[in-house]
Amino acid sequence: MKKLTPLLPFICIINLVLLVSFKEVQTGHIKQVLTDTVRIETGLISGVKTNDRNVRVFKGIPFAAPPVGNLRWKEPQPVLPWKGVKECVAFSASPAQPKPAAFSMWSEEFLIPTEPINEDCLYLNVWTGSKSKTEKRPVLVWIYGGGFSSGGSAVPIYDGEAMARKGIVFVSFNYRVGVFGFMAHPGLTKESPTHSSGNYGLLDQIAALKWVQKNITSFGGDVNNVTIAGQSAGSMSVNCLVASPIAKGLFRKAIAQSGASVLGGGKTLQQAEQDGEKVGLALKANSIAELRQKTTEEIQKVGGRSGVIIDGYVLPEAIANIFASGKENKVDLLTGWNEDEGLLFGPIKNASDYVKQAEQQYGSDKETFLKFYPAVNDAEAASSQLKVSRDMTFGVQNYSWANIQSARGTSNVYVYRFKRKVPATGDYLKYGAFHTGEVPYAYDNLKFVNRPWLPVDHELATIMSSYWANFAKTGNPNGKGFPVWPAYKPSDKKIMMFTEKSFAEKLPDEDALNFIYVRMSSK
Repeated sequence: MKKLTPLLPFICIINLVLLVSFKEVQTGHIKQVLTDTVRIETGLISGVKTNDRNVRVFKGIPFAAPPVGNLRWKEPQPVLPWKGVKECVAFSASPAQPKPAAFSMWSEEFLIPTEPINEDCLYLNVWTGSKSKTEKRPVLVWIYGGGFSSGGSAVPIYDGEAMARKGIVFVSFNYRVGVFGFMAHPGLTKESPTHSSGNYGLLDQIAALKWVQKNITSFGGDVNNVTIAGQSAGSMSVNCLVASPIAKGLFRKAIAQSGASVLGGGKTLQQAEQDGEKVGLALKANSIAELRQKTTEEIQKVGGRSGVIIDGYVLPEAIANIFASGKENKVDLLTGWNEDEGLLFGPIKNASDYVKQAEQQYGSDKETFLKFYPAVNDAEAASSQLKVSRDMTFGVQNYSWANIQSARGTSNVYVYRFKRKVPATGDYLKYGAFHTGEVPYAYDNLKFVNRPWLPVDHELATIMSSYWANFAKTGNPNGKGFPVWPAYKPSDKKIMMFTEKSFAEKLPDEDALNFIYVRMSSK
């Protein structure tokens, strides 16, 4: 037998260290290197590193107990601590909702994976480039859209690696949607210690933000520099969180892309409870206990309303009233909307019918309305209908929020319009700068979308994602080498136009938005 070389014990030790440090986990057909463990409030977790080892990724971290069984339709509850190391290397199930299928302008890259989907969904994800927990990097927490009835954090265009490479600790999470996230009911209100029900999706969002405050330091994040960001229903969620007294102190900045509720009212708790009672009747359930015994599929077949409620707890009163009285949480704001995101859910009217409808709706203001949204012929009428939809659904809301906040003079406000017609082929060509089209640019995720991108698109993604990262860092999007983005002021209303060549100019359709604002705010 050969003698053991004196170096052999040291070689064995080195190999053991390498094995521990570079343990690999098989995910699909790709081997990913596991990170060192990170301790959070409930235990140890591990994630994976990118190929160059510069970004650590943790997916599927539980931030609340599974909202199933007796916890269905309840405020999120604490996670039970675990022993050992929990591998957080894959997205959790998306929230319960119908199976996704590409539709309208949204190809599969804009949708959740087809599986898994279920009620056990309260998990979050973290991307970080920090090497040490003492770095205190700015944190951006992403909230997805989907009309409060669909969506999830596993959508490809919500990937956080690119932002992590820009120095941001990027967090995304799931919240309950549809009937599971927004059903109120007298029985639920009665059993609640807050005497409210229905805004479970918003309560999930607040629970995720509280998790960030307790744990993000372990990933090198700064609890005192948190930005919440969202698009569509995610943007409306941002607006709700800024308005909510129970979200106070959980963030400092807000990014709101195409969505807000600073005009109009919203369903009261009593109105929403009546909707919930209809769900119970349809399911022949005589109590909340019986409703909780129904399967996910049974409840989804019946459906139910989606959307936030003036519940007296998360939202003590209408958002418009909260902002009007200056009770909202103070934040720096970056907000805007897209050029072609008007959404029509019925047939487009010809010019004659469009003008008749304008006369019925606007009466003596018809001529003013038609000046801003003309209908000389059918083609112009079709275009005007899309613009009206854009301005009433998104434009005037984000515009009004910017006006309210900039008039306060206590925070930074920046406004944009996304005008780049997203490159496309086939039927997708007709959608232009569509609703959600800006998201892959803002988070530098064009690589996840199957479109015929041009160099100008990659340049625009670099510009927009740098603005977004700079804003998360300092509350000011500007940085060396990029066009100057002036702060939005009531006196000049300058905004940034994102297109083939980005530039700042005075808001071009201010008068039309003011007209819509007066009409909507007087209702």
